[in-house]
Amino acid sequence: MADMKAAAEAIIFSIGDPVSISVIAEALECEPEDLRPVLEELAADYEEDTRGIRLIHLEDSYQFVTKKEYYEPLIRIASNPKKPALTDTVMETLAIIAYRQPVTRGEIEKIRGVSSDHAVNRLVEYGLIKEVGRLDAPGRPILFGTTEEFLRRFGMNSKESLPQMNPVQEEDFKAEAEREIPVPI
Repeated sequence: MADMKAAAEAIIFSIGDPVSISVIAEALECEPEDLRPVLEELAADYEEDTRGIRLIHLEDSYQFVTKKEYYEPLIRIASNPKKPALTDTVMETLAIIAYRQPVTRGEIEKIRGVSSDHAVNRLVEYGLIKEVGRLDAPGRPILFGTTEEFLRRFGMNSKESLPQMNPVQEEDFKAEAEREIPVPI
């Protein structure tokens, strides 16, 4: 098991990007079910206080990332600037995409009530959303969904990890939206 753990560590570290468990299992000539406990043990090893990185699980993939508390010293020497802050408009658009995915730009604009071109373009630029297909409708509009970078940035393992909205709060939001939208006579 130690050799399998070390080999999996080498693969994930060397690739840099998220590596699916099936790819790791194929490389190690084992079954994914046999590899899962090994990867969980490896992730636990990296949670020690003495480590500057950790192994994260993203849906069915694994990746090494810098621990948040060491991000500041890292950016002092890195050539890339700190991750851009998301404006309220961009966050609102991202929330719509995260909860309604896959969703078209038209559906986003219908929910927001304003053009969302800039916000959608920013989210694509930041790598938080991507094109996930096309709607089978006239014009074949692009469908958007969240990315693994979205999961990483917001500390989630999968889309199913999104917080559930309080039903009372959801009804309050719907009522507020109905008051804001003029009703045709």
